[in-house]
Amino acid sequence: MKKVFFIMDWGIFGLRSYNYILLLFHVLMGNEYSARIFVDIVWLLAALIIPFLFWFPQRRMNKEWFISLELLLGGSYYMKSFMQADHLGSVDYLIPSLIIGYLLTRKTAWTMPVLLVMPFTSMLFGKVTWELALGSSSDNLLFSFIGIWVNFIAKAYHDKNKLAKEIDEQNKLLTQYAAEIERMTLLEERSRMSKEMHDMLGHSFISLIMSLDAAITLLDKNPNLAKDKLIRIRGLTEQNLDEMRDIVHKMGEEENISLVNHVERLVNNFRDYTGTVIRLTLNGTDRVLRFDVQQSILRVIQESFTNALKHGKATEIELGIYFYPSTLRLSIQNNGKPLGKLEHGFGLTTMKNRIERLGGTFSISALAITGVEVRCEVPLKGDTLDAEN
Repeated sequence: MKKVFFIMDWGIFGLRSYNYILLLFHVLMGNEYSARIFVDIVWLLAALIIPFLFWFPQRRMNKEWFISLELLLGGSYYMKSFMQADHLGSVDYLIPSLIIGYLLTRKTAWTMPVLLVMPFTSMLFGKVTWELALGSSSDNLLFSFIGIWVNFIAKAYHDKNKLAKEIDEQNKLLTQYAAEIERMTLLEERSRMSKEMHDMLGHSFISLIMSLDAAITLLDKNPNLAKDKLIRIRGLTEQNLDEMRDIVHKMGEEENISLVNHVERLVNNFRDYTGTVIRLTLNGTDRVLRFDVQQSILRVIQESFTNALKHGKATEIELGIYFYPSTLRLSIQNNGKPLGKLEHGFGLTTMKNRIERLGGTFSISALAITGVEVRCEVPLKGDTLDAEN
């Protein structure tokens, strides 16, 4: 994207230089040497060189001084030439007008009326007709607008590429975050299961093997005692089976972890892997909710965090969860970019549908100064949303 501005700036530089060099060539070739020719040459050289002391592609970018000096030196030479009768109809200020439009800033907006008035000012001191002044003035204004349009196109292209790069970086960050969360979850579950297997079943299986070895030894010497040991081994095996079933049962009960525990885990992971400041506020008595209710609330929080970082470029997020006797309220505020025209894309539509399917309400609005707030309210009264014990 820098290459576009590089090419356009140097193109403008070359076009302006060509314009003044061409004027110098006409002055040198069209007249015999005189003091007037010498003054014109010095004048044109000053108009060519001095403005470049303040704006030069990729090096100096003081556009305000460049435009002011361009009008002072080049504009005054244009007006002087325009007033001379032998130059009527052959003098223009089109290329400088184009460049002024291309480099225009808010501080130099005053140059547009100056370009419009300059040809009419020449009528006071020369033989310039109304029609010629009007034509030259409209041409200057037209070329300045062309310069503004060219700069707008270049800036739009630059902003588009910059935005695409930022989105790509954010997507990579979020993808890395999701992959890391998944990896950490798998590692955590693997570690938990290995501890369960070691602590709960390791001792039982060692006892089982030792008892079997003893029973094998007693088979020939004392069959009755061997039989008694085998009966005890069978009981131990049943106990081990019950413990295995208990582990599996507990794995299935992971869904019954309270909402606050899930949220705290989500907040800690998002904070660790994105560097975002997240403040969590809890109010009311926590309760265990039905699995699909928890999932809907967690997905709204996840999507809001992702949107705040990806679209709003937020650095701080305020998450509030408020438990009331019959409702659960959720508030997610961020300090990101102000909310523009709201378009319910796939993410927002999914969030809204999730909450409305639970009989709740979903809204998103801009904060007073900057940032966005997502608000949800879900009814909890009755057996439809509370988890079954």
